[in-house]
Amino acid sequence: MASDEGLVARYLSYMEGPRRASPHTVKAYRSDLMDFLGFCKRLDKDVIDIDHKTLRTYLANLETRGLKRTSIRRRASVVRRFYRFLQREGTVESNPAELLVLPKGRSRLPKVLKSIEVGRVLGIAEDRRSKQDAPPEAWRDLALIEVLYDAGLRVGEACALRIGDVELDKGWVRVEQGKGGRDRVVPLADPACIAIEAYISHGRTDLAGRNPETTDTLFLNTRGKPMTTRDARRIVARIGGIALDGRPMWPHLLRHSFATHLLEGGADLRSVQELLGHTDVGSTQIYTHITSERLRHVYDATHPRA
Repeated sequence: MASDEGLVARYLSYMEGPRRASPHTVKAYRSDLMDFLGFCKRLDKDVIDIDHKTLRTYLANLETRGLKRTSIRRRASVVRRFYRFLQREGTVESNPAELLVLPKGRSRLPKVLKSIEVGRVLGIAEDRRSKQDAPPEAWRDLALIEVLYDAGLRVGEACALRIGDVELDKGWVRVEQGKGGRDRVVPLADPACIAIEAYISHGRTDLAGRNPETTDTLFLNTRGKPMTTRDARRIVARIGGIALDGRPMWPHLLRHSFATHLLEGGADLRSVQELLGHTDVGSTQIYTHITSERLRHVYDATHPRA
């Protein structure tokens, strides 16, 4: 019989392979399951010996530790999927988490920017780049924000882009879905293509010169090394703060706005799902709720009998 750590490793390999989960998902699952294993060890129990009552104690323990309801729900869901996998493999006879009652989480819709607000953000970045003494970072920042919004990429996907992933003459970008996943191709609007081409011709050359080790990563940081997600978040927050009068902005807000604006413009749900790289259309459906909320707001504000 494999150790508890071995069972978790086997499950994560399954998630990476047949399930084609993203590296971010696998990392989150690993963290949640290692926390669960720590709980089992404190009880001096193996994973295969855990029963439904013990799992209820685990959820209570998470609440005692001050975790939010949404976090507890996520961890319980991960544990349930883990045991479902072990049951299919024949490691356990039944799934002790199958009837586990998950704590109800608040249904919170993701925040989005209005089209005019996105325009302000891009305008701030473009004004900075248009200055005569604009630094190479200004060319990069505009290209980065254009890609995050025009293609709806996750911040990790944008930072992982290589120069060869962008076909400016065709107007699209190829995005890696992670180990075992099928890459997706996302169209790029003309402004994004123009910003990227200008950045490659001007800013990126200067940034690359600051690092003796050559790299084909599209977005480079101030030291000429591949941009990290922390670098990207800092850039977006700084420019967004100026454009939105101090309101916070983060890369995923641009992705939410991308999806919402597509649906508001008449795009069908399946197409938006493909563009976002969602494996489950349920993950995309939340944006239909956002558009419905907006329509209701417009109705209440303008209809004479509302």
